[in-house]
Amino acid sequence: MSRADWEVVIGIETHAQLKTASKIFSGASTAFGAEPNTQACAVDVALPGVLPVLNKEAVAHAIRFGLAVGAEVAPRSVFARKNYFYPDLPKGYQISQFELPVVSGGGLTIVTSAGSKNVRLTRAHLEEDAGKSIHELDNSLALSHGRSGIDLNRAGTPLLEIVSEPDMRSAEEAVAYAKALHALVTWIDICDGNMQEGSFRCDANVSVRRKGESKLGTRREIKNLNSFRFLQQAIEYEIDWQIEQIEDGHAIVQATVLFDPDSGETRMMRSKEDAHDYRYFPDPDLLPLVIDADWIGKVKADMPELPAAMQQRFQSDWGLSEYDAVTLTASLDTARYFIDAGNLSKGEYKAAANWINGEIAALLNKRQININDPEVPSPEELAMVISRIKDGTISNAGAKKLFQALCDKRRLELESFAKQLTTASVQQIIDDMISASDLRQMNDSGALEAIIDEVLANNAKSVEEFRSGKDKAFNALVGQIMKASKGKANPQQVNDLLRAKLSS
Repeated sequence: MSRADWEVVIGIETHAQLKTASKIFSGASTAFGAEPNTQACAVDVALPGVLPVLNKEAVAHAIRFGLAVGAEVAPRSVFARKNYFYPDLPKGYQISQFELPVVSGGGLTIVTSAGSKNVRLTRAHLEEDAGKSIHELDNSLALSHGRSGIDLNRAGTPLLEIVSEPDMRSAEEAVAYAKALHALVTWIDICDGNMQEGSFRCDANVSVRRKGESKLGTRREIKNLNSFRFLQQAIEYEIDWQIEQIEDGHAIVQATVLFDPDSGETRMMRSKEDAHDYRYFPDPDLLPLVIDADWIGKVKADMPELPAAMQQRFQSDWGLSEYDAVTLTASLDTARYFIDAGNLSKGEYKAAANWINGEIAALLNKRQININDPEVPSPEELAMVISRIKDGTISNAGAKKLFQALCDKRRLELESFAKQLTTASVQQIIDDMISASDLRQMNDSGALEAIIDEVLANNAKSVEEFRSGKDKAFNALVGQIMKASKGKANPQQVNDLLRAKLSS
């Protein structure tokens, strides 16, 4: 089996739970974590005679998304009944949108190791969530009889289903798309993005075809992937499985499959339904959704600066690379942290970007925290560290030790300490750390010249090699000087003084 002979085609359907206090067609709460069936009202459980009433805030969120991706917001869209029969679907149908969705078209730019790429969007439509089947009950009697329970708290929760075109050609691109979409819906504040709670979950449609073919292969849909790691693993496994099946002479059957994180494999859940299997028809209980230009204008006026625009600004105004600009806009919190650190360090934006994408990113990954966590030094503190590098007080190596010391101090003192910090007290802490830890950079010309003279006397061979035209010998001498100064010598001063001595 060789993937080189095959082209992978991937499209993703994403369910983003909209950030509203109540459900899409009822006044019941959407808060997560309540006792089962305590947040399901008469509308949610489909008691006879109840009627749905559309949540205006959910529609505003859909408009917000449409504007953010450059899509068309439909002036008139229609809700439909999607008919299927699961125990966790009280009405026997799901209220969704089919032929006339609220958002059509648009696109999202992703960045991978191969560069940037635009992924087209087909549509985004409003719908209600179903309930949840629970198969592991605390009641031992229920378990012994193989029973399951139904929790209808999620029934009626507002969702925006976002459907991409089949434009992705690898698991890497699929993950980049999912991350970019996750960043966008949280950025514009329409979804909290909590994947563990099911607020953002993806279905990946995967197919393969031989290189050069134009006809799409038969797809299999991997359902309910609630982490980027699982999305990557599931697609990688599915690609290899489909190629192996075809090369062994078997046909791919269209199906819905589930990913098992324990085995790292996908397994068939059921044959894949097509749209006609759901017998869609307009919901007679809901009028067409009409959105006028004034409403769109009001939503647009409240929109924040979008990631794509901010990325362009970071590159044009502050000289950042595309990679830096993209990573710094992975979340609104990260972007705000960067801007604050850059401003407070008096325009050292590139240095701030390097620290955030380096030391701070490593800290976040190691501690599994976000950039607003009390353990993370504030933008003010980072700016102070950067300023101490700029004025020559400490070296880059010393700054990293200082940064780690600040992190350790924050973690040990915990939030009570962090909340008491002021700019003046942090400045004193940094000064004390520099003095106590001997982190101060050596800038004294006389002391540096003495070290350089000693190194030159002990490395006559490297001196001769440099004077005969071997530039590498210069770097070797610099290394010896930095070693002799225990890494504290100012690198620029060392370079200047060493060149002056060698030229004389």
